[in-house]
Amino acid sequence: MNEKLERILQRVQKPSRYTGGEYNEIIKDKSEVDFRFAFCFPDTYEIGMSNLGVRILYGALNAMPGVWCERVFAPWGDMEDEMRKAGIPLYALESGDNVRDFDVVAFSLGYEMAYTSVLDLLDLAGLPIHSSERTSLTPIVMAGGTSCINAEPMTDYIDLFLIGEGEELDCEVVELLRKAKREGWTKAQYLTEAAKIEGVYVPSLYNVTYNEDGTVRAIEGDKVRKRVIENLDEAYYPSKTIVPSTEIIHDRVVLEVMRGCIRGCRFCQAGYAYRPVRRRSADKLLEIAKESLIDSGYEEITLSSLSTSDFKGLGELADGLLDFCEPRMISLSLPSLRADNFSMDLMERVQKVRKTGLTFAPEAGSQRLRDVINKNVREEDLLHSCAIAFAGGWSTLKLYFMLGLPTETDEDVLAIADLAHKVQECWYENTRNRARGLKITVSTSLFVPKPHTPFQWEPQIDSETYQHRVGILKEALKKVRSVTYNWHNTEISLIEAVLSRGDRRLGPVIEEVWRSGGRLEAWSEYFSLERWLESMEKFGLSPDFYAFRNRKSDEVLPWDMIDLGVNKKYLAREREQAYKGVITPDCRVKCTGCGANCLLKERDCDE
Repeated sequence: MNEKLERILQRVQKPSRYTGGEYNEIIKDKSEVDFRFAFCFPDTYEIGMSNLGVRILYGALNAMPGVWCERVFAPWGDMEDEMRKAGIPLYALESGDNVRDFDVVAFSLGYEMAYTSVLDLLDLAGLPIHSSERTSLTPIVMAGGTSCINAEPMTDYIDLFLIGEGEELDCEVVELLRKAKREGWTKAQYLTEAAKIEGVYVPSLYNVTYNEDGTVRAIEGDKVRKRVIENLDEAYYPSKTIVPSTEIIHDRVVLEVMRGCIRGCRFCQAGYAYRPVRRRSADKLLEIAKESLIDSGYEEITLSSLSTSDFKGLGELADGLLDFCEPRMISLSLPSLRADNFSMDLMERVQKVRKTGLTFAPEAGSQRLRDVINKNVREEDLLHSCAIAFAGGWSTLKLYFMLGLPTETDEDVLAIADLAHKVQECWYENTRNRARGLKITVSTSLFVPKPHTPFQWEPQIDSETYQHRVGILKEALKKVRSVTYNWHNTEISLIEAVLSRGDRRLGPVIEEVWRSGGRLEAWSEYFSLERWLESMEKFGLSPDFYAFRNRKSDEVLPWDMIDLGVNKKYLAREREQAYKGVITPDCRVKCTGCGANCLLKERDCDE
């Protein structure tokens, strides 16, 4: 560590964020490395190191001979200020080398509010923020992650986007760049060839035109099909993973049991973005889990997926894990549980080491609205699961809902309070120990209509309507004892809606926000709605156009060049079903022909 850095670390919060040196970090001999990959997460160390995708790709890239992938995280404001004053550029944790000198600078984009931090990190590294200004072959600036399924707001800054799962895709892009370096290609040559790889979107090769009303007229360029990993058992998974030397958000072993979701909730972008469903075998999962726990020394393991309780063989897997975990006092947690397949037997087994609270996400208070969003959870399912849990000794429960869902009325909102009241009565009827008391937390967030979902054409409700609905719910919940109500700020959700549904014209807005001081915009300490609104006004754009407008069914959408396998006609049909209040069965009951199976070579599209 150089002396400048050592001095400033004494003046900032949580200096261990910036030092590296953790157990299991990968250090390579530079004399044996011919390719440097800077994996940048545009948020703090605690958030980035909790991201499973970062850990998977870090290990997969470092498994390539001659390639050294290193981690980079966004500094907190105090550290960035100190770095700029001391003239210390953005550096990678493993080597301490300047990010500017790497072959690839790659960003993980899972949340739109991280966009200004991408610009900030490029500038802190001493790199031009605009793709057009970086004329040499390296470094290539790329990005991947869920937000990239609508990459348009960031096309001014990123050379290429990786659409889909990166275990194989990242490695192919790297190998092509190694070839380009050896043969002396230009950047333009490389990008042209990279665009031929399935899953690579190079925005500079596309031309987008607009109508007078601001909508997209046409997109000139080929469709980019998402990449998926077909066999998860054969895919790389990090059983030997970095153990942080400071506390992070999810400080435990994370075991990904499957990708995709069978349910088809119409609001859920991840449910469509990660189709089709693919599972790891129980034997492979047990092997990974044991290796990870022995190597890391963690005392907790959690199963990860969009809907863990839908994993086939969950009981068998849990039994195998508990046989290993219980004697070692390692706790096993099962998030993403559903109220319609809750198993008390399973929960009693996994809670032997440490009992935690229960969490369910009904998403809507009324059955009518749950049918609209295709949640496929009935009130009696939730109350039955609560009755089983309360009889088993549970007395802490979290319930998650969204406000602003399509067709929502005040009656639907008040139904949340009614449901909370029924849960309370259920506790009184089933608990064996009233002295312990009941704690119910009701949380609501503002619905953000996302690309590549049946609700991608829908408007977001405005702040005034949201505040009204929060107000009536807050008042109604006062009548329900034992309930704490939490609700999300609408301002960040508004800008999230603008960016997630935006087009290329938002690029200058993002830059203006950054130049006006915007960074780490996902954090309330740094976020400023006024800064975003002023920047949009400067460029003649309105948040109403992106967030509050009901889009026409035949409108060309900014993200139409991206093919996730789920076809647009299917999404439109699901939207029609939503307005009829008709539910669509899950994938185990009947294949509804979304098209995602076409992504798998071993299945037919109509399977």
